[in-house]
Amino acid sequence: MKLSKPITAFLACTMLTGSVFADAGDWLVRLRGIYVVPDEAATIDPIGGSAQIDNTFVPELDFSYFVTDKIALELILATNRHSPIAAGTAAGDVPLGSVNLLPPTLTAQYHPLAGETFSPYIGAGVNYTVFFNVDEPAAVVDDIDYSNSFGFALQAGFDVKLDEKWVFNVDVKRLWLDTDVSINGDTIKADVDIDPWIIGAGFGFKF
Repeated sequence: MKLSKPITAFLACTMLTGSVFADAGDWLVRLRGIYVVPDEAATIDPIGGSAQIDNTFVPELDFSYFVTDKIALELILATNRHSPIAAGTAAGDVPLGSVNLLPPTLTAQYHPLAGETFSPYIGAGVNYTVFFNVDEPAAVVDDIDYSNSFGFALQAGFDVKLDEKWVFNVDVKRLWLDTDVSINGDTIKADVDIDPWIIGAGFGFKF
């Protein structure tokens, strides 16, 4: 049966627009609100004790580039501020002021159902965490230094296609990151594992 030209054009347009949300070479920008939950542990010499790091809620921006229809590279950018405490030490609980963390993270993602309304993905990659803007509690300590560090990242999430440009996104990441902390010079040293869970939701736009 021979189809008319308008029907043929309509079917071709439907197949092109409905089959793939992101083609190779496309960009997807997402803005999420993220809840950062550290899974902290520490070794503090010579006073002993453990680390306590507060949870935070901050915005996160990420950029995904689709190398193929199913493989994407994602760069995640966010900064958050924590107020750690050295708890249960020989000197009691010692507030350590506050510090900003900037952990830019690059992951490679696999989108097995790319083009579907519900599109899950998994990813893995690396992060480099920069510690800056240290606010020291002068009444307790007068010098705190945090070392920057590399770490690994795992990721899982999904996009829900709202139209041909917009998605709703839910994302969970686990970062493995640590830092060596020097307090009052080298008087007190701590090896701190922060290892946060990062739980986020937001919207993305394809271009």
